[in-house]
Amino acid sequence: MEKRNENILGYIFAAVAVFLWGITFVCTKSLLNDFSAFEILFFRFLAAYIGLWIIKPKALVLKNKKENWWFFLAGLSGIAVYQQAENIAINYTTASNVSIIVSICPFFTAIIAQIFLKEKHLNLWFILGFIIALAGITLVSFNGHAEFHLSPKGDLLALLAAVSWGFYSLFVSKVNAMGYDDVLCTRRFFFYALILMIPFFIYGATCSEKGSAFYVNLSAAVNKARFAKPMSWVNLLFLGLGASAFCFVAWGYACNKLGTVKITVALYLIPVITIVFAFIFLGETITLMGLCGAALTITGLILSGRKRK
Repeated sequence: MEKRNENILGYIFAAVAVFLWGITFVCTKSLLNDFSAFEILFFRFLAAYIGLWIIKPKALVLKNKKENWWFFLAGLSGIAVYQQAENIAINYTTASNVSIIVSICPFFTAIIAQIFLKEKHLNLWFILGFIIALAGITLVSFNGHAEFHLSPKGDLLALLAAVSWGFYSLFVSKVNAMGYDDVLCTRRFFFYALILMIPFFIYGATCSEKGSAFYVNLSAAVNKARFAKPMSWVNLLFLGLGASAFCFVAWGYACNKLGTVKITVALYLIPVITIVFAFIFLGETITLMGLCGAALTITGLILSGRKRK
């Protein structure tokens, strides 16, 4: 019974995480009016790190210092590389391209788990579900008004983000096997991610190009004005405490209880959730193409979860 309750909680946590991650686009788009992409990323995870210290003011004591490498690699792959590669990619290619390419990450997660963890997930149902879900995500991303244009630099960065998430899933599995507290583990991931962002912060602070994705504005007047806006705090705190602190902890718990590959296919739903909230809050239209894409995505998700008899 206890195992069953833990599994149910895992499903709930994964569903809430995917739901909140689907809304992040709306918050980020609003913040981009006043902040650069890197500033949003840095402040988001700084808020998440501080928030997790407030929730659990307890240090993580490792049994073996060598285990730190797994935490470092998780912070590097899942946050420093994945988040930044995705953000930078949008500067060189369309958001539709990025959305479609990044959605491949469950496939890379399955391949990496099969190679390094000896887990067998790549069956006919998984591949069929992946193809159908990818077709659905493509339609959702286009939503009647986008066109796919090859842009090597941006598309390769989006592909790097997808591969990075696959490796993040591997490192999370390694950390979960150690048996440490999920909150403390996630906070350690964020710590290393923030350390890795420091060189980019310094570069952004010295960058003269205000339109750059890495630009960091140190002007007291500008910061006073943009942080005086209540919606800036609402969006940053949502991204930091909700979409980062809670979601990464919840995702780690779900992966631990239900299996990394099984849970990762739920990421197919993020573009579907995004278009719904973009329709509600940004006034973006949902076309017949978008609705068909949502149906295909959900169908692919269901098929990917089927097991070979």
